[in-house]
Amino acid sequence: MTMSAGWYLRRLSRMGPREVGGRVGDAVRRRRWRSARPGCPSVTGARFTAALPAGTIAAVPPDAAKRLIAEADRLMAGHAEYFGVDRDDLADPDWWYDPKTGRRAPWGYAFDVPYRNEDAVGDIKQIWELSRHQYLTVLAAAYAITGDQRYAERVAEHLRSWWAGNAPLRGVHWTSGIELGIRLLSWVWIRRLLDGWPGAAGLFEGNPVALNQIWHHQRWLAAFPSRGSSANNHVIAEAAGQFAAACAFGWFPSSARWRAGALRSLERQLRSNTFASGLNRELATEYHGLVLELGLAAVAEADAAGVPVPASIRLVLLRMTDALAAVVDSRLRPPRQGDADDGHGLIVDGAGTDRWASLLATGDAVFGRLAWWPTVTGTDVRTPLLAALIKPGEPAVKRPASRPAHFADAGMTILRAPAGTAEIWCRCDGGPHGFLSIAAHAHADALSVEVRHDGVDVLADPGTYCYHGQPEWRQYFRSTLGHNTLQLDGADQSVSGGPFLWTRHAQTRVQVADVAHWCAEHDGYQRSVHRRRVELTAASQELRVVDEVRGRHSPRRAVRLAFHLGPAIAADLAGNRAVLTWTRDGEDRSAVLDLPGQLSWQAHRGESDPPLGWYSAGFGRKEPATTLVGTGFADGAEGFTTVLRFRG
Repeated sequence: MTMSAGWYLRRLSRMGPREVGGRVGDAVRRRRWRSARPGCPSVTGARFTAALPAGTIAAVPPDAAKRLIAEADRLMAGHAEYFGVDRDDLADPDWWYDPKTGRRAPWGYAFDVPYRNEDAVGDIKQIWELSRHQYLTVLAAAYAITGDQRYAERVAEHLRSWWAGNAPLRGVHWTSGIELGIRLLSWVWIRRLLDGWPGAAGLFEGNPVALNQIWHHQRWLAAFPSRGSSANNHVIAEAAGQFAAACAFGWFPSSARWRAGALRSLERQLRSNTFASGLNRELATEYHGLVLELGLAAVAEADAAGVPVPASIRLVLLRMTDALAAVVDSRLRPPRQGDADDGHGLIVDGAGTDRWASLLATGDAVFGRLAWWPTVTGTDVRTPLLAALIKPGEPAVKRPASRPAHFADAGMTILRAPAGTAEIWCRCDGGPHGFLSIAAHAHADALSVEVRHDGVDVLADPGTYCYHGQPEWRQYFRSTLGHNTLQLDGADQSVSGGPFLWTRHAQTRVQVADVAHWCAEHDGYQRSVHRRRVELTAASQELRVVDEVRGRHSPRRAVRLAFHLGPAIAADLAGNRAVLTWTRDGEDRSAVLDLPGQLSWQAHRGESDPPLGWYSAGFGRKEPATTLVGTGFADGAEGFTTVLRFRG
């Protein structure tokens, strides 16, 4: 996907004068760096002093260690899966190769590489992901647990290969700050986990090539921070990686300055990226997880190095953890909202480890769990490692006495009701369209609902699927029709200016929000207001949704009302009634969905021209799922009532 001149003009229109000035300075600096490439200053007597405390590895639960070692052995055999693509070339990887398209990114000055152009580069996410070196943290953790030097030697072999093939400022791995930040964090943990290996010092502090790479990564991050309308999760990854490296690898004349600057940025950006309620302002749940992981990792480095951090940083992380505990369902699954790209801040676990349970376990170890928190029964490797470094204790702040259901600043409301031994969970979306002027990771999903029964997606948020290279799919998964809400005249509620850019944002206002009722409206459709009421009745296990279109209706406005079913749900549609069936833990479940009779209903599944009827469980993966779409007109006389009744 190559951005057009029009996209760049629209993107420019969303920037303020200060951001424009900063980007002009960046452009000048990039031109100067093309020919002026200073070398790393000489370093003598460097020592790594941020090792894990004694006894930490012994605290790793045996089942978590077993999963980790199984994953490490799979990696040693050369196998991995990234974004739906299986790879068998990891024994000796080509760092510039995209196995999805078969293309190889071009060589050259980093800022000349057209990384958004899939025809020239390949799928950039496929290329970048391997070079975050998070698979190497898994191998390093396997060495720390087993003492088997094969894992350490493979890590060393791959790092030396990467450093040799990716000289500073050359190629696609030097184009994006989030990649450099996460890579630095991985290197810190690799060095820590290999601390008992005899070759660790020679690989890092005793290796001029490694020192040169670490220095150039930090110089790059200090020079080109994400700015203004782009200061979302990227800038936090940049600051966290820079700070971690400046703490653990503080061997350079600039280390103290880099550390102080990164800490200031991290403190400021964590606050600006997080609502007071603790939810991430991007309103994209996976980025909530990414930012929380990055923040915890940064605090771990500060405490390991004895660097004081502002109390506000720990406070934000505490609020984020409490908010996560509040919004997950009975199976510890958080909402599926906004963009999701499977990005992690720190990986030291094997496949099958639950990300959200891991974060809650770490929150318990670091801050202490509240009585209303859901119970975490799973285990992980990362929690005991982080808990060994982070000083325990919570900031002096009043925490919620009971489980919050409504997050007014984020416009998120969670309705819950018992359904026998199961739980009915419903997320109602009445929040801002997104974060900052471009709302990069937002979807046009105002007033959408997401409904689960015992953790199974019944009315599902379809997900994200892709970012680059497939514009029709990118548009579908972020569209209004691609969510459980109402569309007028075939238009999205908010206006897209291209990938990661929205030029007009629907404004939403929540009018009622309590444990069983919710009502909100938005102004995304010119001349008309869409209002939705949702009521969850525990006694009857019934969810009632009423949609109204208010305003001018001359001519009558065409309506499409969509309900996306989860991939496990089978639907038998007859007229305006759908019988839904699925299986959970070997038990048959069912529900009846009575749809508005004023609309004509049709089931869609796995359609591609145009896309409709899909579910994306993760980035790069999609599968057919049933979508029920009702078509008709809004005449303002009456609302459209939908009733979902669960059986038994």
